Amino acid sequence: MAAAGGRVVPHPAHKKHPLPKAESIEVSGIRRAFTHGAAQHLPDADTRLTAERLTERGVVDLRGLERVAPNLTIQSINGTASTNFYLRGIGFNDFTQNNMGPVLAYFDDVPFAYSTMSSGLMFDMADVTVTPGPVGTQHGQSDSGGEIRLRTNDPTDSFHYGASQDIASYARSRSEAYVSGPIADGLSFRLAGQTRHGGGWQTDPLNGDHLGDADEWALRGKLRWQPDSRTTIMLSGHVVQDNSEVVGAVPIHRLIGGAALPTVGWQQSEWSARPEFTRLIGRKDGLKPSEHNWFWGWDLNVRHDFGPVTLTSISAFETEREGEYTDQDATAAAQADTYRTVNANAFTQELRLSNSHPDDRLQWVIGAFYQHTRMNQRFFFDYTDYVPARGYLQATSFGMDQESTSEFGHVSYRLPKHVTIFGGLLHEIDDRSITGLQSEIFGRSVTNFHAESTAAAQFAGQVGVSWQAARNVLLYYKMSKGFKPGGFTANNTQLQAQLAPFRPETVLTYELGLKSDPIPNRLRINAAAFYNDFHNQQILGTVLIPNYGPLSQLTNAPKSESWGFEGTLDIHPFRHLFLTQNLGWQRGNFQDFPTVNRARTNAYYAKTGMWRAINDNFSGVDNGQPKLTLNGQADWRQALSPRYGLEFGPDWSYRGAQALTPGGTGFYRLPPYFLLGAHMTLRPSNEHWQATIYATNILDRHYYTSGGQATTVYMYIPGAPRFIGGRISCGF
Repeated sequence: MAAAGGRVVPHPAHKKHPLPKAESIEVSGIRRAFTHGAAQHLPDADTRLTAERLTERGVVDLRGLERVAPNLTIQSINGTASTNFYLRGIGFNDFTQNNMGPVLAYFDDVPFAYSTMSSGLMFDMADVTVTPGPVGTQHGQSDSGGEIRLRTNDPTDSFHYGASQDIASYARSRSEAYVSGPIADGLSFRLAGQTRHGGGWQTDPLNGDHLGDADEWALRGKLRWQPDSRTTIMLSGHVVQDNSEVVGAVPIHRLIGGAALPTVGWQQSEWSARPEFTRLIGRKDGLKPSEHNWFWGWDLNVRHDFGPVTLTSISAFETEREGEYTDQDATAAAQADTYRTVNANAFTQELRLSNSHPDDRLQWVIGAFYQHTRMNQRFFFDYTDYVPARGYLQATSFGMDQESTSEFGHVSYRLPKHVTIFGGLLHEIDDRSITGLQSEIFGRSVTNFHAESTAAAQFAGQVGVSWQAARNVLLYYKMSKGFKPGGFTANNTQLQAQLAPFRPETVLTYELGLKSDPIPNRLRINAAAFYNDFHNQQILGTVLIPNYGPLSQLTNAPKSESWGFEGTLDIHPFRHLFLTQNLGWQRGNFQDFPTVNRARTNAYYAKTGMWRAINDNFSGVDNGQPKLTLNGQADWRQALSPRYGLEFGPDWSYRGAQALTPGGTGFYRLPPYFLLGAHMTLRPSNEHWQATIYATNILDRHYYTSGGQATTVYMYIPGAPRFIGGRISCGF
C-alpha cells in the first residue's frame, strides 16, 4: 500500500523475504536499472515513471502520458489545453469542464478539481504514478476511475542548479531551468521555470496564416523548513501564463446543409473570427484559435512524526482564469465559432494520521478531506452563417458552487506464510448547484433559467489479500467500490430540462494481479486483470431540441460493464539492451442505456429536413473505448570510453479505434493509429550534462487524436506530424 505523504510502505513480508539489491548495470559509470524495486511488493497495478523515462519519451504535458502507460487515453478537447482522461475505459467527454472527472490529476499531493488547472505544470519533475481503479481510501479525493499523481522535485540541502534547451521542427522551443539549495540551518528552497514557444504546424489554405504556436511560461517555487528531525513544513506556489494557439480541426462530414466541405491538406485547417464577434468578446481583430489563460495557486504541506504516529496536513488553493477561442466547425464560415471564459477557484484541505513504522505487522491510515470550488463560465457563439436555422450571436453564462467532505481509512495486517490482508472504507458527502444560467440571443431574446442542485452521500471501499509467493513473486486480489458525484450539463442550454442533474456513478471493480522478477536483473513481468460493474455510468449522450437540433448532454447509462487486462514487460537480455513494453486491452458494453441515437437522428434530418428524435437503447452495444493500447521502447546503452556513454533506440505507441458517440460507426469512430519515434543521447559518467537528438512520428503518419460534432459538421483533431529535434541539458 502507499501510505500518507506519498511514503511507500514496504510489503510486510520483507522480513521473511528481504529485497534484492537494486538491479543495475554500469555503462561508463552511468547507473541503469529496473526502477521501483520496492514497489514490486505492493498489491497494485500502478504504472510508476521516473523523470528520466519522461524525458526520454518527450513527455512534457499530461497528454504525453498515454505514450508511457497502458490502458490510458488523454484527449484534448477541440485541440485546447482542456483534457479528458480515460483509464481502463473509464472516463467521459466533458466539454465545459465544470464537472468532476472520473480520473483525477494530482500535483504534489494536491488534487486538481478541474483538469485545465494542471496545464503547464509538467516541468522539473521527480516522478509520475498512474493508478487505475477506484481510489480514495488512503488519501485525497475519492474517484471511480483512478488518479495520476505527479510529483515535482523538492528543495535540496546542498546547492544545485541546471538548465535544458530543446529545439525542434517548426521553430519549436522549450527551455527549463532550476536552482535549489540551503538558505539557513533547516531552511532550503527550490525555484524552477519553463518557457515554450513555436511548434505550430498548421496553416489556413485560404490565406496562408500560421496556426499552433505555443506561447507559455511557468514558475514554481518551494520553501522547505525542517525545524527539527521530526517536522517538515513545505510551502509551494506556482503561476502559469498560456497564450498558445490551439490545434485547428479538420471537417470530416457535413451533417447539416448542402455546402461542400473545404478541401484541406493534412497540415491545414480553416478558421475565421468576424470583427463583430471579436468586438463582442473584447479581443482584437484577426484573432486565431488560441488560449489566454492564467493559472496560479499555493499549497502548504506540514508533516510531523510523533513517534508512534505521523500527522500530515495539506492545504491548497488553486485558481483558473481562462479565455479560449475555437472555430469548432473548422471552416471559414461562422457556424460554430466559440469563445469561452472561465473563472474558477478551488480550496482543498486534507488531514491524515498514519503509523510511523513501516515494518509493523499492522499498517493503517485514517483521514479526512474537504473541497470547496466555485466557477463562473460564459460562452459566446457566432452562428451568423448557420442559416436559416439560427443566424445570430448568442451567449450562455452560469455559476457553479460545489462542496464535499469525506472521511477515509485503510488498514493492512501481515499474517503468517507471507499473506497480508487489507481493506479500506470511505464516506463522502457532495453538494453542488448551478446558478444564474442565462442564454442571450443578441438582438432577439434573453432566457433565464432557475437554479438546480444535486447532493449525494455514498460509501466506497476496498478489501483484498496479497501473497508473497516467493522472494520475487507477488500475487494479489482485491475488490473496490468507487463513487463519483453527479453534476450538470451547461453548454448551450435551450430548455430548463437540460439542466436536470445527472446522477452519481458507482462502480464495483474486481482485480487480480501479479508482480514478478522471475529472472532478477533480467526479466520483470507485471500484469493485472479487471472487471468493472457500473451503475449509472456517466457518459456523454444526446438530446434533441425541437427546431434546433441535437446537443450533447451528460447523462447516465443505468447498467454497463467493462473488463480487460494490462501488463508491463521489462527485459534486459544482455549487457547493453533494455526493453520495455506496456500492453492494455479492454472491452465493455452497455447493458441498459436508453438515449437518442445521434447517427440515426442526423441521418433522418439529412433525408427529410426535419428534426425528429430517433430513440434507441444501446443494450449490448460496445462502449467504444480503444480495445488495444501498446507502447514501449528499446534502449541500447554503450560505453564509448571510460568517461562517456551513448544510449539510443526506438519507441512506439499504438491506440485502437474509438467510437465518439454510443454505438458510433463510420465517421463517428476515430481511426486507430501507430506512431514510431527514436532518440540518441550522449552523456558523461558524472551525469553533469547530456545531449540528445530525437524524432517523433518518424513515419509522418496522418492520424487523429479526438473529435466530435459542432452544429453543422463532424470534425476531427489531427495529431502532430514528424518532429525532429535536439535537447541539451546540464545540472550541477
